[in-house]
Amino acid sequence: MSTNETNTPSAAAEIPQPAPTLTPEAIIEELRAIRAKIGEVTPLTPEQRRTLQDRGGRTSNPVLQASINVIGAMDSVSQAIGRQAAQVRQLQGEANRWTAVEDELRTMLKGVGGANLVRRQRVALIAAQGVGIGTQLARDPANAVLLPHVQEVRRLRRVARRRKPASTPEVPQS
Repeated sequence: MSTNETNTPSAAAEIPQPAPTLTPEAIIEELRAIRAKIGEVTPLTPEQRRTLQDRGGRTSNPVLQASINVIGAMDSVSQAIGRQAAQVRQLQGEANRWTAVEDELRTMLKGVGGANLVRRQRVALIAAQGVGIGTQLARDPANAVLLPHVQEVRRLRRVARRRKPASTPEVPQS
């Protein structure tokens, strides 16, 4: 009988491998594919959104439930609106499930936005360090090639700091 075991898993199989990171372009492509599969995506103008919310988009759940119960209490009510109470409850359940999707997407957007802000800050810090080092090196005539670049950064910074003149309000003529 052999003491060697042949069924031991390899060391590589035991170490969990991280999922590959998607590129921004690949994520955009996947998001567009998901959007195409959703079907009902309705972009609204701010005015349209306000109008819909004012018409009852913020009705509390107890009021909705009681209203649906009115529909189910008599056939004449459901016939008048053209829907059964069960159909309206199904619509409400669907809206609730899509609210969870909306919350998840909002959370993802905030996370991506935060990560991008950190990236921009990191790039700005590295660039500022590069300009600082370049400024120091440009003092030496042997590094004269850096001088126009450093001067351009200074010029662009001055332009960015300039305040636009305040427009003078027009005086009505009598």
